[in-house]
Amino acid sequence: MWYLATGILIAITVSMEIHVPPIRPQQTYSQGFWYAILAAVMYLIASMLLMVNMLGYFLGHYPQEFELTESQRTLILQTMLFFIWLASGGAIFAKVEQTYGDGNTNWSYVNSLYFSDVTILTVGFGDLSATSSAGRGLVFPYSVGGTIMLGLVISSISRFATELGSEKVVDKRRERTRIRTVDRVVSSPEELHRLRGNVQSPRIGSISGPSDPVNNSARLRISEPQNLNKTSSNASALTFLPKPIRPNQKPRPLLLRDEKDRFKTMRRIQLKTRKYKQWTGLMLSIFSFCVLWLLGALVFFYAESQTQGLTYFEALYFCYVSLLTIGYGDLAPKSNIGRPFFVLWSLIAVPTMTILISAMGDTVIQGFKKGVEKGAEVTILPRRGVIGDILKKSGIIGWIEDRKARKELDERRERGFDVGPDEEQTVKTEEAANETVDPAEDTTTAGEDDREPSEFELATRLALAIQQVAMDLQESPPKRYEYDEWLEFTTLIKFTNYGSDRAKDDNSEEEGLIEWDWIGEDSPMMAKQSEPEFVLDRLCESMSRYIKRQASGHRKEEKDTGAGLIEAGGAIVEEDEDVTSMRRVATSGEDTQSDTDTAVPPS
Repeated sequence: MWYLATGILIAITVSMEIHVPPIRPQQTYSQGFWYAILAAVMYLIASMLLMVNMLGYFLGHYPQEFELTESQRTLILQTMLFFIWLASGGAIFAKVEQTYGDGNTNWSYVNSLYFSDVTILTVGFGDLSATSSAGRGLVFPYSVGGTIMLGLVISSISRFATELGSEKVVDKRRERTRIRTVDRVVSSPEELHRLRGNVQSPRIGSISGPSDPVNNSARLRISEPQNLNKTSSNASALTFLPKPIRPNQKPRPLLLRDEKDRFKTMRRIQLKTRKYKQWTGLMLSIFSFCVLWLLGALVFFYAESQTQGLTYFEALYFCYVSLLTIGYGDLAPKSNIGRPFFVLWSLIAVPTMTILISAMGDTVIQGFKKGVEKGAEVTILPRRGVIGDILKKSGIIGWIEDRKARKELDERRERGFDVGPDEEQTVKTEEAANETVDPAEDTTTAGEDDREPSEFELATRLALAIQQVAMDLQESPPKRYEYDEWLEFTTLIKFTNYGSDRAKDDNSEEEGLIEWDWIGEDSPMMAKQSEPEFVLDRLCESMSRYIKRQASGHRKEEKDTGAGLIEAGGAIVEEDEDVTSMRRVATSGEDTQSDTDTAVPPS
């Protein structure tokens, strides 16, 4: 149907050019003819997009059924209402100005549509304006309603573009980065050195796959966690993102010795992916802006060159002023092809400009804002302790203290006091000694930490954690938890996983994940949910398991003690403790008598 409509529009316009062309230069095509040309082009583009979508379905890239998301439904509805508002405004202003206007301006429907577009987009060139009191009065509600609708449409377009980029681009890039990282992971310095030797040699070596953090946790655990930002004598930490690899070059291995290293690596993957999304969106917005600006200026140059003698530079100036919705009014489209094209171009260009500003707010403007805040903390709005923090980070304070200590030692030597090696060593390591923890305090703390919390304490912490995570759900943007917080959540999730391996498997399948690898496919950071949503689901499942456990234990205790229900007078009543005790004594006596009777031999 779309191709049929496209063919009809093209046939009508071509037939008009062939059979009844205008007598130039006295005649020319009206704005309606050029609107038909633009409509045919838009129909052709829509038909091609639908055909590509259908081809993707036949090739298996798209599912058979497609459900619109809430944002997509909202965008479609708001777009329809906006264009209805725009078209109806053109009809209303045409009728009002033709009836009550001064009659000096041609208020045809196409000119009124151009006026409505300029009004809603807040450009306001001034080449066409309402002259009657009724028309000017209608501008008040019409401009307010149109501007609000335009803002809603732009917001929906921005949200839809963000969702589309997040699903199609960002998620795939994050998954590819994660897979490349997993292929490079090693768990011990020995394996790292071995693989490095294989990488440097001309022979082709193999890179170890990822280790299982659940089954191999004892083998992977090392007493001293590796610092990924510094190098050591045994092995140096490498950046988690691989550099461009030549065809014959193997990826360098990545040493991750414990769970915290894997957690930090996945966090860096998230950070790099988020920055990639922001800067990619900015680059695409800048590219779209430049295309609309330069190509739009080219079209206006050809459209208005004969009517106004417009140069290409003036067309660039006009497009730039229109994109920023400044609208000085010194230049405005006047030709029959210029105004229809401006309506279509402006409806595309102004939302594009708004999306560009939004993308700049997440990248360039955000960086500029942080720089201004840091500069203000040092200059006009100083924060307490900011100078000291800067000096500490730069190492100036440490250098001054070390120099002062050495100067004191030199003075003692000059006065004749002996300075032993122990004292010099103490001065050299003074800063480190000040940070050393008292062994007695450390032992006491370790003893307290080694005590296993009771099940009741864990259940209490579980309830408090659910309350806290429920509050975290209200934060925007969604909160990201630190490694220590994840350790607490993991403890609260796992402590209710009772029973045998079979029960554990059943719980994992029915109630969600209990074990995961931070850089694996089942990582919480790879989930479609936000981290608070993921944690809240797992904590609620843990609470459900705990309640089931307590209920099962209570029923088992009742069964073991013999307490239950008895039938009395046709009614079911609960046994009293005294009745239960008497029943136990009677049962014990019957068993003893039975044993005695059995032990007597026959006469």
